[in-house]
Amino acid sequence: MIELAEMLRELRQELNSSMAGGGSGPVRFELGEVQVEATVAVGRKAGATGKVGCWVVEAGADAQVESARTHPISITMQPKLVTPEGTHLSVLISDDEADGER
Repeated sequence: MIELAEMLRELRQELNSSMAGGGSGPVRFELGEVQVEATVAVGRKAGATGKVGCWVVEAGADAQVESARTHPISITMQPKLVTPEGTHLSVLISDDEADGER
């Protein structure tokens, strides 16, 4: 299992990679809502703080996870590009047009 926060960090990194490696072609796609659905296990982290954490259950998880309480969640995000000056811009992803692409 991975922490929910780590899954969202990885998603952010993938979106950043898509923007950076998009190529220089004239075709651009505006990134709209990003919807993520996952099954999470909720529990307390070990240690003095006893904070509650959420871990994403991976497909094919073992029986140990099955015996824990799991919850389906759905998160909808609207990505924005924030400039160093604090201006919010729409996120554009670009790439060269592939043969036969419509």
